[in-house]
Amino acid sequence: MANQARFQALKQHLQHVIVGQEDLLDKMIIALLTGGHILLEGPPGLAKTTAVKALANGIHARFQRIQFTPDLMPGDVIGSDVLDMNTGTLNFVKGPIFNDIILADEINRAPPKVQSALLEAMAEKQVTSNGHTRTLPELFLVMATQNPLEQSGTYPLPEAQLDRFMLHLILKYPSEQEELEILRRDRTHELGQNHEKPSPFLTPENVLHARKEIAQQHISEPVERYIVALISATRKLDTLDACLKDILEVGASPRASIALLHATSTYAWLQGRDYVTPDDVIHLLPDVLRHRLIISFSGRAQQWTANKLTEKLIQLVPVPLTGF
Repeated sequence: MANQARFQALKQHLQHVIVGQEDLLDKMIIALLTGGHILLEGPPGLAKTTAVKALANGIHARFQRIQFTPDLMPGDVIGSDVLDMNTGTLNFVKGPIFNDIILADEINRAPPKVQSALLEAMAEKQVTSNGHTRTLPELFLVMATQNPLEQSGTYPLPEAQLDRFMLHLILKYPSEQEELEILRRDRTHELGQNHEKPSPFLTPENVLHARKEIAQQHISEPVERYIVALISATRKLDTLDACLKDILEVGASPRASIALLHATSTYAWLQGRDYVTPDDVIHLLPDVLRHRLIISFSGRAQQWTANKLTEKLIQLVPVPLTGF
C-alpha cells in the first residue's frame, strides 16, 4: 500500500470513531506527519480526547494522557529520582512524557513550572532532571487540549510555549445532522466502539518513513518567498496598510515560517502532489498564525482578532502567479 493510501486509510479509521470534525482529523494527521505539536481548543464534549487516543491507536503508538491540574508538579510529567532502599542509590523513574503521543489534557490549567518542563520537551525532544538530560522517543508528539480562557481556573499559556505549537485549531459544535448521528451511534452502542481497535495499516515506522518522503517535497522559490512575506508582514503591518499600525503587540517569529513550510509540504503530499502551491499556504495559514498573533489593546478595541487579521494579510500580500 502506498504511503498516502495508508494515511487515507488512517483517516477512515478515525471517522469510525469520530462523527464529523473533518478539519480536526485532517490537521491531526498533518501534525503527526510533520512531528509538529498541535493545540486543540473548544468546550468540553467535542471528542478532543477521544480523537487523539484514536490517532495513537491507529498507528500502534505508545500513548499517554496527562491531566493537567493546578497542583501538578514537574516530576509528575517528566519523572523523578526515587531512592532505592536496598542499595541506597537514586534511580530515575520515567514520567508519562516518555511516550510517543502525549495528550496534554486541559493544558492551560497547569502552573508555570509545569509549563516550563513541558516547554523543553516540546522544543528539544528531551527533558532535564537533576542535571541529567534524557532523550524522548523519535516519534514524540504533543497534542494538547485547551479550554477557552473565559472559563474559570484557566491561565494563558506563555508566548514561548504557544510558539512551539505548529497548529492551533478551534473546534466547533457538530451540525444538527452530525449530532443526530452521534445520538444514533450512542443508542446502538456504536459510538466509539472502534476506540481501542488499532488500524492494521500503520506503525510508527511508517510515520517516520513518510516524514522522510515529505522532507523531499519541492518548494519553489516563489512559494518560499510568499511564505516569508506573509509571516514577516505580521511584524510590519503598517507598511501594508497604515490603519493596521499598533494592532499587534507581537508578530509571528521565523518559527511560524518553518511551521507553515512543513505543514504545507505535508498537506500537498497527502493530496498526492510533490510540490506546494500558494493555495496550500492560504489553506493552512490561519491555523499556523492563530496562536502566534498577540492583539494589542488598541487592536482589541477595534474588534480585531487573529482570524480577521489573517484574512487581511491574505488580501494584502500579493500571491505569486507562476513558478510552482
